[in-house]
Order: sequence, then C-alpha cells, then structure tokens
Amino acid sequence: MTTTVPGGPDAAELPFFVYGTLLPGEPNHDLFLRGRTAGERPAVLPRALLYEGPGYPYAIEGHGRVHGTLLIAAHGVYGELLGLLDHLEEFLGPGHPRNLYERVVREVELPARSTARPTAEAGEAGEPGESVRAWVYLAATAVTRSLRTGGVLIPEGRWSTGRAAGGA
Repeated sequence: MTTTVPGGPDAAELPFFVYGTLLPGEPNHDLFLRGRTAGERPAVLPRALLYEGPGYPYAIEGHGRVHGTLLIAAHGVYGELLGLLDHLEEFLGPGHPRNLYERVVREVELPARSTARPTAEAGEAGEPGESVRAWVYLAATAVTRSLRTGGVLIPEGRWSTGRAAGGA
C-alpha cells in the first residue's frame, strides 16, 4: 500500500526507510541523523527499482527490490527529523509540482537476522522476516518519467558512493 497523506492516519511516527546518502557511512547520515535515531537496521523495499541520480539515487515503483536501512526516530525528535528529511529530499507536499521526491508510506521488509547485529531491538519496528510500514522518499512524477525513459538502473538495488564499506 502506498499513501502520500503526511498528516493522515498512516503518519503516526512511522520509521523511515533510506537507501542513499542517508545510509550509515554515507555523507548525509552524520549530518542529518546523528543523535536523532533510536535504531537503524537493514531493510528491503519490495516492488521498487533504484536509479542513478546526480550524486544520489532515486527509487521508483517497479518490479525489483531496493536495499537500505530502516531508521527509528529518537524519542522527542520525530517532528524535527521529519522536517529535516522533507527539506533534504525537496518534498514540499503531496503532489507539489516542484517536488524532487514524494514521501509515501510503504511496506518495508525486515530480513531475517544475520551475523550483523542491528542497533534497534527487534520489537521496536517489527520482527525479522516481517514487514513494517515506513516513510519512503520515492522520485516525484516528473523525475520518474525521465528515469523510465533514459535513466541508469542500479543493479540489484544497492547504492553506494564507494566511501562506505558495505554501505547497503
């Protein structure tokens, strides 16, 4: 299910799914997320494709999977974090013509535990192997159209600048 109603009933302090420069080890992680998350864990966005952008990626609806991280906001900073991420992602409101991304609610899959230990406790945002609802920033309509006609697809839905080891 996808919805873009930021103030609607689906908006009650959902976690965030990130897949680009907000990933651990990437440039915007420390700038925007340090001290503002209570947990971070690997996750996968189903039914989506990942495309190259100008220094950052775009996810769009599609027949694939995008690998990233599920973020749980720290207590008391949800509104601040939501505002910071909306500003970073150039989200001005649902369907706004100048949006770079749309913020939507999507089901995100939590992979079964591996040898890597996540920083969030399992109960904070679902159990391994389950799906949870999360905010995801998908490319806005005009950007999506452009990517579908001439964009560069990122194989396997894993983005990295190369600065971070294992930054998926």
